Amino acid sequence: MLVLLQIVDLLLWIVMWIIVIQAIMSWLVAFNVINTYNDFVRQTLYALDRMTEPLYRPIRRIMPDFGALDLSPMVVLLIVYILRNIILPSLFQVAY
Repeated sequence: MLVLLQIVDLLLWIVMWIIVIQAIMSWLVAFNVINTYNDFVRQTLYALDRMTEPLYRPIRRIMPDFGALDLSPMVVLLIVYILRNIILPSLFQVAY
């Protein structure tokens, strides 16, 4: 049981970093620091979007539309934070 909880914690940590990297890369594209004409940048953004879109889609359905401002990554990060720092530690204690 303990190993399973550690695997879930590791996966949540990886999801958190994927969301952060995707957000930073989207800002760099928006401010024209990097462009999508580069194949590596385009494929990386495409892969990150494919990984994060299933997480964002239910949140985007619930949240109101703010135009160009997308707060769904922040909400998903908040959920991941709550899972990693509140729910998983209590499950670790129950597992002992």
